[in-house]
Amino acid sequence: MIELEGVTHRFGEREVLRQLDLTLDERRIAVIGSNGSGKSTFARLLNGLQVPSEGRVRVDGLDTRKQGKAVRRLVGFVFQDPDVQIVMPTVAEDLAFGLKHHGFSKAEAAERVTEVLAEYGLSDFRDHPAHLLSGGQKQMLAIAAVLSVRPQYVVFDEPTTLLDLRNKHRIAKLLHEIPQQVIVISHDLDLLTEFDRVLVFDEGRLVADGAPADSIAHYLDLHAAL
Repeated sequence: MIELEGVTHRFGEREVLRQLDLTLDERRIAVIGSNGSGKSTFARLLNGLQVPSEGRVRVDGLDTRKQGKAVRRLVGFVFQDPDVQIVMPTVAEDLAFGLKHHGFSKAEAAERVTEVLAEYGLSDFRDHPAHLLSGGQKQMLAIAAVLSVRPQYVVFDEPTTLLDLRNKHRIAKLLHEIPQQVIVISHDLDLLTEFDRVLVFDEGRLVADGAPADSIAHYLDLHAAL
């Protein structure tokens, strides 16, 4: 499980998260909040992309401050913009790059690339320039690259923001089918109605934590009051 104990985070003098104590053990957890509420910072704390100014984040007992590399093997992160994650010229090369950095041999990586291409509908694009894929294909490649190394947890930052309706449905289906624990940061409220738990952030504080219907209603009430 992922645990946060007394977590506060600042950028300079600006406090963006305040005194979080959470245990994240449900299979599908969503995080919502207005822009600047702290939710993206929260997401980056979960796999050690950032470490808290105060407090501790632990993943299966591993402290992100002291054991960040081991934590990142457990917690995959899918960024909002897939171009941030695509680093190699072709689709197959991009998948192989991540595998090799997670200890797969060249032969193992080649075999796993073929499996992953087939699993995520990218076989026809094996040698295609990765940055010339459509938006939906890029997002699927970014997700496939993260899932190919078999993390235990996956954090998705706004996974449907740049997608058309067809690809949104495809990503929504994937979020419910993959075996990993999933934590999704999203403004797409319809995506979250069948999640197990929804956290609501406002001005750096956790202001609601519960079932989707209750948390989403609280979030909408916050906006109605503005």
